[in-house]
Amino acid sequence: MKEELEIIKRKAVQIFSEEDFDKKMKSGKKLTIKLGADPSRPDLHIGHSVVLRVLKQFQDMGHEVVFIVGDFTAMIGDPSGKNKTRPALTFEDTRKSAETYFEQATKILDKNKTKIAFNSEWLSKMNFEDVIKLASKYTVARIMERDDFKNRFENGLPLSMHELLYPLMQGYDSVELNADIEIGGTDQTFNLLVGRELQKDYGQESQVVMTFPLLVGLDGKEKMSKSLDNYIGISDTPFKKLEKSMKIPDDVLRQYFELATDLPMDEINKIMDGDIREAHFAFAKELLKMYDDVNEFESVKKRYLEIAKGAIPDNIEELKIEEEQINICELLIKVGFANSKSEAKRMILGNGVKLDGTVVTDINKIIDINNGVVVQFGKNRFKKVINN
Repeated sequence: MKEELEIIKRKAVQIFSEEDFDKKMKSGKKLTIKLGADPSRPDLHIGHSVVLRVLKQFQDMGHEVVFIVGDFTAMIGDPSGKNKTRPALTFEDTRKSAETYFEQATKILDKNKTKIAFNSEWLSKMNFEDVIKLASKYTVARIMERDDFKNRFENGLPLSMHELLYPLMQGYDSVELNADIEIGGTDQTFNLLVGRELQKDYGQESQVVMTFPLLVGLDGKEKMSKSLDNYIGISDTPFKKLEKSMKIPDDVLRQYFELATDLPMDEINKIMDGDIREAHFAFAKELLKMYDDVNEFESVKKRYLEIAKGAIPDNIEELKIEEEQINICELLIKVGFANSKSEAKRMILGNGVKLDGTVVTDINKIIDINNGVVVQFGKNRFKKVINN
């Protein structure tokens, strides 16, 4: 248990407060550990795994993990870090997006030990009097201490009243659950601390707030995000996980090991002191061990190396078309590599398109489909096209 707590503390950016945390952990009681999730983006990536793996460690210690799906708060949309009001989602939208959350999260969490709750269960039942009482617990001055609210207000950008209620709604989730500990990313620090304060107002013992770093994306600059396409998805195929692992910038690979795996520091140091390319493979192998079947690693690695050398992999997806002959640009659209002829032309002129392993440079080239042809874009997109 001491070793587990040291790993958790190592990963945390801040603990409010460490004294309270140690006190709760030594109390001997089964603690309620809370994590909130915004279902407007239902696909989880390994950036989310940073906090999910911490929750798993708490589960292993015998504590109760409550995974809050913010289906009601998502109808407002978390304004954290945004410079404009987010478009509102319907209740149906949020519930639909939430359907895949539990399945993905339990690739890390123990399904039988994880409680899932939707905050619409209590927030939707509040009447206007309840909302007024909740709003009275916090001053405008305190709310405006939040950097994004302050910046938007000072720069004359729209800031709606309902957005100001978001931190109070998220904080009230902690009151409803009587949470002992809440964890989240550093971008959620303000909201988590609101929950800590509200619990005092409702006569509860304040939760400990633990914030964890945001994993940088594959671009090495922005935080990992699906919208920026710089992510490694928990549900990505084993090959995709390895391929994306090889794209992690060398200077942030150590951070990936430290935050997205539970390897001890001495093992991470040993890996990082060796060959950097092999370190990337080691990270990919660890991902497959955590989320897939580690026995697939060698075959996936072999396929990756073959493609890197220019070889055409086996078991390529086939597409049957009626045409016996077709223009190369139209073919790229048909196989789904391009959305338009202009995009297809750019792909060809950029020397990114190959037919049966040979680069195509002529945008007017007519392709004979009778004997089948393998269309390739970049290093890893392949499609075998055959005639019906």
